[in-house]
Amino acid sequence: MKMTLEWHYHTPKHIETIFRSEELDVHLALRLAEDIEKTGRMKRLAFYDQDGREWTRKEINKWIKQAEIGISDVIAYFDGGYDSDTKLAGIGNVVYYNQNRKDYRYRINARLEELESNNEAEYAAFYFLVQQLEHLEIRSMEVTFSGDSLVVLNQLSGEWPCYDELFNRWLDKIEDKLKLLKIKPIYKPISRKDNNEAHHLAKQALDGTPIESNLQL
Repeated sequence: MKMTLEWHYHTPKHIETIFRSEELDVHLALRLAEDIEKTGRMKRLAFYDQDGREWTRKEINKWIKQAEIGISDVIAYFDGGYDSDTKLAGIGNVVYYNQNRKDYRYRINARLEELESNNEAEYAAFYFLVQQLEHLEIRSMEVTFSGDSLVVLNQLSGEWPCYDELFNRWLDKIEDKLKLLKIKPIYKPISRKDNNEAHHLAKQALDGTPIESNLQL
């Protein structure tokens, strides 16, 4: 990962200015920051990634630790279903990822109450999926999100506007969580057939069959 270092500098006579580095390897940026701090002329030191997001040193060290354990190639699937008779929703998530050159598949589902429609179940499934990424300690990386709900994916990507207040609340929750985890999302709509695994998990949840597994492939 590349970082840009921003140094808020002040002289003994309180003249202040800001210096900004070129893009640096994250390890080099940390070493440079340590050297700048030794000058005693630092009012503030900030780190920015290639998307312009600010990082704390703690967050950078967490990213380095994650890079060392080698999580990569994350593809996350979601699906939600709703039974209008029982007012119950079933959601299913599948996460494929590589860790230390080994492939894994994480599967989980859940049955939810107090939702109002199939579309809301799809939003809930996506939010639940992002929570599972946090559980798997997947953060500060690019993640491909796939599902057969064009409404959810196109509204998250900004291609479609959202005028529904309830759905906007779900969108805000999802986007806030992605930002917190520093996940850069790629939204990839797929057909129901290609989303069969997540769909089956959602159906099992509606039938009252809870599933959770993490399997090396």
